[in-house]
Amino acid sequence: MLSEVIELFPSRYIHIGGDEVEKEGWRQSAEAQAIIQREGLKDEDELQSYFVRRIEQFLLSKNRQMIGWDEILQGGLAPKAIVMSWRGEGGGIEAVRMKHSAIMSPTDTCYFDYSQGERNREPVSIGGYVPLARVYGYEPVPKALSADDAKYILGAQANLWTEYIATPEHVEYMVFPRLLALAESVWSPAAVKDYADFMRRLPYQLGRLDKQAVRYRIPERVRVSATLSVDDRGSSVVDVS
Repeated sequence: MLSEVIELFPSRYIHIGGDEVEKEGWRQSAEAQAIIQREGLKDEDELQSYFVRRIEQFLLSKNRQMIGWDEILQGGLAPKAIVMSWRGEGGGIEAVRMKHSAIMSPTDTCYFDYSQGERNREPVSIGGYVPLARVYGYEPVPKALSADDAKYILGAQANLWTEYIATPEHVEYMVFPRLLALAESVWSPAAVKDYADFMRRLPYQLGRLDKQAVRYRIPERVRVSATLSVDDRGSSVVDVS
């Protein structure tokens, strides 16, 4: 399967998942227990690590680098693995302190399947609450890390799982404008980030989305005038409250 993925996609990185593994089946499996005994492994966590390391060796042989969710830390991290930290920032911090690269993707700021507003006024979702301001305010380099360690943080990633999302229009509603906020936040030095200025400029970006027929969510603080005026340069002027 991975050989086919490598053939289809030229990316240097391959994300193997590795999260939420149900290990009770391994405890009941004679085959899994035999591997634990044969390889001198301590438990099922180390069995998972054994498997992940084998996958990494295969990917490295194909000049690819492996990414996995932070559960791949369990039982020992593969030598060159990149950790994607989703259960908070702890997994990313742990990986960086082991001199591994990390990508930050914590649920409370980067999960775009979470609601953007009051639950009774939003489409049904999986739960959680990630408003636009929180996304913009996210800093991918945790405060717990030193300036030297910060170089191991590759960036941040937004996630949108679709258990409660049935249409492309709903996907767009959940993604935009939060994706604009995350992009600016991650690509900007922390010292120059300004949410009020982002909101002032946002209507222009929403206008670009309108031209592409993107079904975005209108943030509460943005009010577009019913009649747009035109300034001296011929640009549309919108009212932001």
